[in-house]
Amino acid sequence: MTPTADRQPDLVIHARYLAQVENAHLLEHHSVVISGQKIIDILPSTLARERYSPHESVELGNHLLIPGMINLHTHAAMSLMRGLADDLPLMVWLKENIWPTEAAMASRSFVHDGTLLACAEMLRGGVTTFNDMYFFPDAAAEAAVKAGMRAAVGITVMEFPNNYASDASDYLHKGLATLDQWRGHPLIGFCLAPHAPYTVSNASFERIQTLAAQLELPIHIHIHETGDEIRQHLEEFGCRPIHRLLQLGVLGGQLIGVHAVYLLEDELELLARHNGSIAHCPTSNLKLGSGVAPVSAMLARGINVGLGTDGAASNNRLDVLAEMRLASLLAKGVTGNAAEISAWQALYMATLGGAIALGKEQDIGSITVGKAADLAAIRLDDLNLSPCYHPVSHLVHCAGREDVSHVWVDGKCRVAEKKLLEFDIMELKNTIKLWHNRIVSCLKSGAAV
Repeated sequence: MTPTADRQPDLVIHARYLAQVENAHLLEHHSVVISGQKIIDILPSTLARERYSPHESVELGNHLLIPGMINLHTHAAMSLMRGLADDLPLMVWLKENIWPTEAAMASRSFVHDGTLLACAEMLRGGVTTFNDMYFFPDAAAEAAVKAGMRAAVGITVMEFPNNYASDASDYLHKGLATLDQWRGHPLIGFCLAPHAPYTVSNASFERIQTLAAQLELPIHIHIHETGDEIRQHLEEFGCRPIHRLLQLGVLGGQLIGVHAVYLLEDELELLARHNGSIAHCPTSNLKLGSGVAPVSAMLARGINVGLGTDGAASNNRLDVLAEMRLASLLAKGVTGNAAEISAWQALYMATLGGAIALGKEQDIGSITVGKAADLAAIRLDDLNLSPCYHPVSHLVHCAGREDVSHVWVDGKCRVAEKKLLEFDIMELKNTIKLWHNRIVSCLKSGAAV
């Protein structure tokens, strides 16, 4: 017990299994003691029952308790476009479908409602933190707080105008104002989010790098997603994107590179040398036909890797459990080595890997005394999961998000017995139905084409 531990804490969770991500160690019949927002003790359940008289206790007799998962790359509001333009390559998907629909529909209310829908989906799947890149970031932050979820809100930057901003300077001006508005909120953090090398100028990148250093913010950016992107970049700039980022000072420990499907050996070495992180989005990469990122080669070089879903318009699920399984299977299939990306490695990527990328590893990403009580419980005694020999392997290769029973964020229960708390589900469904009708009507009229 820690010297200052409260003998009457707010909550004690007694779990059959507890996954300590930092050392790949599985504890059995252990308890997590929570006071306020923090974990203050982890100890055998027999001792916890003797030592503490909590205001509330939760019995998880057939469960695995894990850190809340971190979705390292989302466009949360795009949940309103789920399945809108499937089976299309990236640039056709973007230029002929997604961008025109956004031009017609994107607004503050669109972002708020779409993000709230995304939060509901992610929370029910055990995700407690998401790293977002979209427009109207104040609306995204508001929705995340309403849901009781942790978010790293992107200050998105592009050169071309949309309903949110007129140019790169306007994006930055409005994004920084949002940062000031939400500064210090316990659930809301920020990233600088230049969309991609092909949509951001050198001058904008230089300003972004200066701001990232001054504000100590990560830079969240799509890189090397498709072969066409790289060919076009070579024609326009005379180098591959990652080398341009290096020249501009953007490549570094603050970088969260998204997708990173097409990387050469020297580019992997550059990322490793500059301590960059990668947001691996295996489902989106496959669905858009972009390819398979060389994750095993990244991990072999010590590059930090987290997992992301991308937006629901290109996945179509915000399901980090599914990303864990796919990431592990892809690595095994590509390398021919069944030991590649073990279940423990996949869980690390979905939790502490994401926390490190966001610079939040001191606060979230593992079940550790002193960290925030961001936790998810997965029930392992369903017939479809029986028998269970190795709980963490079961988590990755057998369980699904439907098996998540409880979720806590910052010490507060957000999902209990598979039910979202503090959500008006019927109201949210009705709101989403209205957006669906509006988008369908817009498409039929040709306004989004």
